[in-house]
Amino acid sequence: MKGTATRRPGIAGFALFTLVVTALFIALGIWQLQRRVAKHALIAALTERLAAAPVALPPPAQWPALNQAGDEFRRVTLTASYAPLPDAMVYSSGSAIRKDAASPGTWAFLPARLASGEMVVIDAGFVENTMQDRAVQDRAVAKLVTGQPAALTGYLRFPEAPGLLTPAENRARRLWFVRDHLAIASALGWGAVAPFYIDLEQPMPENGIPRPGSLDIHLKDDHLQYAITWFALAGAVLIAFGVWVRGRQRGPPRQVGS
Repeated sequence: MKGTATRRPGIAGFALFTLVVTALFIALGIWQLQRRVAKHALIAALTERLAAAPVALPPPAQWPALNQAGDEFRRVTLTASYAPLPDAMVYSSGSAIRKDAASPGTWAFLPARLASGEMVVIDAGFVENTMQDRAVQDRAVAKLVTGQPAALTGYLRFPEAPGLLTPAENRARRLWFVRDHLAIASALGWGAVAPFYIDLEQPMPENGIPRPGSLDIHLKDDHLQYAITWFALAGAVLIAFGVWVRGRQRGPPRQVGS
């Protein structure tokens, strides 16, 4: 059999592959830089909202215009009476924005009625409740439902969406695993409620249970690190391609003969 040159991958094909992968990595790096700019703007906005003096809760006519991007964490004041309706527990493995609620427990969600008749949902605070015991929260919230109006200060919050691994609620124990006050209100028969809920800052109950408190938001900002990683990978791919091309040009085709 006559000697023939062993086929080797063509430079053009490998160059195209390298170009596509490099462009992908660069695009991911640019995307991380764009996310970093957006994250810095969000941090600045949230810092401003948390530091601002509380304002009166917007009237119901303005509620449809409120949204998470523009109004989440705004401090507001309101006067409302806790309604004599079933409360809900929302499980927490530990809060990233409440230093005093870093251990497992539950958030006490209660419906409250404004003087104008509208219903708002109040996250009245944290309950040390590692076993999610319904009796623990029943005792905790019983003193809140007096039927008398209370002056409240808190933060506007909007419902969370459950993740793929979020457990289903336990309606018998009135226990949820995501802060979706709209779903809770529907399940427990609270009627129509505001599109937001109030994360209570004050007042503090005499026994401190449930425990409201100030929010302290520290958002992770690793986007520059991720961008550098993607750009470094793009550079590594180009270097690897250059080494491959150089080695190909230096080494003559191997001959296979019979």
